[in-house]
Amino acid sequence: MEPPSDTAPRRRQVLAAELIRRAEDERRLAREARSAPTVQARERIAECHAGNADALRAIVARHGWPTAELVGEPASTAALMILLHSPDLGFRLTCRDLIAEAVADGRSPAVHHAYIADHCAVELGQPQFYGTRISPSTLCPYPIRHPESVDERRHDVGLGPLAEHLRTVRCGLGAGGGL
Repeated sequence: MEPPSDTAPRRRQVLAAELIRRAEDERRLAREARSAPTVQARERIAECHAGNADALRAIVARHGWPTAELVGEPASTAALMILLHSPDLGFRLTCRDLIAEAVADGRSPAVHHAYIADHCAVELGQPQFYGTRISPSTLCPYPIRHPESVDERRHDVGLGPLAEHLRTVRCGLGAGGGL
């Protein structure tokens, strides 16, 4: 058996590869569903989201939040994407707090907390802080707490101005994209 110090980096690589693969599977299914929107496509996405959430829940139970420090920034971002699609609000809230701690300790990028904080706030019917959640029906942000200072908060976590983001989203949709 290898000493623990030799196996830890390998386990992190395996964990990172799994997170990235799972997030890529979600993106692939979403692209397929946009090109052929069927009930079956929606069911496949829902199954993928639930399965990925279960896998992430097991990872978090064993290792804590998969921080950029632990698995690298691409895999940590993949974990965030999986989390944002988790059907379990309680799990998202728990991870939101873990991500906040990781950001405070410098182990994850602040933008990760911005996305999950806004996601949870909107799900709870509360105003979001950073304007990252956009209503697909109106292409406007869901309500924002203190909208007059949202661009300052966005800047603090590495996001560009909200108006610029909205232009990008709206232009992307006009070019045949989707949320």
